Amino acid sequence: MLLPLPAQAAALDGSQLSLLWGVPFAGILLSIAIWPLIAPMVWHHHFGKIAAAWALAFVLPFTVVYGLSATAHGLVHALVAEYIPFILLLTALFTVSGGIYIRGNLHGSPLLNTGILAAGAMLASFMGTTGASMLLIRPLIRANDNRKHNVHVIVFFIFIVSNIGGSLTPLGDPPLFLGFLKGVTFFWTAGHIIWDTLFLVGTLLVIFYLLDRFLYAKEGVQRQDDPTPDTVKFGFNGGRNFVLLAAIIALVLMSGLWRSGISFDIYGTELTLQALVRDIGLIAVIIASLVITPYSVHEDNQFGWEPMKEVAKLFAGIFLTIIPVIAMLQAGTNGPFGAVVRAVTNADGSPNPAMYFWATGLLSSFLDNAPTYLVFFNTAGGDAVHLMGPMASTLAAISAGAVFMGANTYIGNAPNLMVKAIAEDRGVKMPSFFGYMAWSAGILLPLFVVVTLLFFR
Repeated sequence: MLLPLPAQAAALDGSQLSLLWGVPFAGILLSIAIWPLIAPMVWHHHFGKIAAAWALAFVLPFTVVYGLSATAHGLVHALVAEYIPFILLLTALFTVSGGIYIRGNLHGSPLLNTGILAAGAMLASFMGTTGASMLLIRPLIRANDNRKHNVHVIVFFIFIVSNIGGSLTPLGDPPLFLGFLKGVTFFWTAGHIIWDTLFLVGTLLVIFYLLDRFLYAKEGVQRQDDPTPDTVKFGFNGGRNFVLLAAIIALVLMSGLWRSGISFDIYGTELTLQALVRDIGLIAVIIASLVITPYSVHEDNQFGWEPMKEVAKLFAGIFLTIIPVIAMLQAGTNGPFGAVVRAVTNADGSPNPAMYFWATGLLSSFLDNAPTYLVFFNTAGGDAVHLMGPMASTLAAISAGAVFMGANTYIGNAPNLMVKAIAEDRGVKMPSFFGYMAWSAGILLPLFVVVTLLFFR
């Protein structure tokens, strides 16, 4: 079933656009990277206004030059095809994970800490890096609150749980869900970068265990030194949210596997019935979680909507300002970003997976990894079927680069800063921005070189 609407606008010809149309997109990404560092209070109170200003810096001139119809076409596509499903999935995972509280006091031995990190890595691909991070970071901090040296525990948690562990499914990390919305099948990523992921996670767990065992022995930790009492029995509060987590997984799987043959045309953007059912189902999951979760669970988890408000406002600006950038990249070597396309392309015209891995990864380290994934997805042609087939190694490199290297800095992925803030609130003296980069440069970058040699040559 097709319900066409009038006044559909033609797709943008990126080869005819000026590089100046990419300024608002660059501006909002640089604002996300720089403002929290140089003026955190200004950013905290005005990030929504800053994002809106950059969005208007694109929308208003674009409307004047290309007309209201072309602008409306782009806005509707960004809203219906990408922004709404993206935000709904993140909100559902954030809400459900915020409704589960792990009670009790664990004792942070090297073996236990390594086990928590391994469990977090497995959970991250099914409840998102944000969900897994928010579920496990507080019990991990409580388990190690009697340790003199506990910064490394949080740093490796960010490496493994907040980033690399989320690389196997569209539920794991926002870049992969954007790929799913573009047509990448649900299990494709797991099938193509599982060995890369297992190598990184396994190696990092071994490094962490050896480091933690050394520091644990050096400290001579005694259980009686633990400031957190053992009076509460270990278990879960709000466990019914695990059922809702299963419902989220089922809804996303359904939208990828079911082909209803029914779609609706909304000003030139196709909305399939299965996507509509998924999004309505995610809204129902969010409401159900809020209804069934006791207030005490949210209170114990310090649950609040500020992180989701920030993500929603910032990504509204990102998804609008990226419209001309995607069009220019899709123009290939004939477009304004021809130099970028040539940089990741071999002399014979074939894509260079190693260059895609590092280009996507390094930009994901300092910009948000979700729009960076979109940029290089479209640089590689933007056709999911072709990318999953003849260009599978290129898509694998883009996916791995976006997810893995989000761990290089605090700003590479949203959970990184959230984990840092929670740890500092609980008394952990976390490294500075550049101090954290010293950890990632010394541990992660050599491993990424090995990944390149093993998987993307």
